[in-house]
Amino acid sequence: MRLLKNDLQTVYLKKRKVTHDEEAEEIVTYPFEPIELRMNVQAASGSVNAQIYGSKLETMKACKYQGDKISESQNELDGICVYVGKDEEPDFTIKSIQTFSTHKNIMLERNDNRGS
Repeated sequence: MRLLKNDLQTVYLKKRKVTHDEEAEEIVTYPFEPIELRMNVQAASGSVNAQIYGSKLETMKACKYQGDKISESQNELDGICVYVGKDEEPDFTIKSIQTFSTHKNIMLERNDNRGS
């Protein structure tokens, strides 16, 4: 499978850093330099995704990516800037990554504090 250049959108990967406060609650920050990526971003749909994500499906995006800057078991829960600039907080979070021989399927979930 080869992704068409016209279908690709520029997004930014922001790797997360998790620290804990004095009450042991997680604090997620994105202190690292954003990484520019080109991927096909679409609204998530389908009966399998509906069974997995239920009512959250309307806040999800299904992406296809060719490259080596995102990989399974390393980038889950990192942030992706889809509709916001690279210097802002990410508006989506990586929920899952499936690696195929020629591309990766990536599911993104919109962050609760963001719209779009």
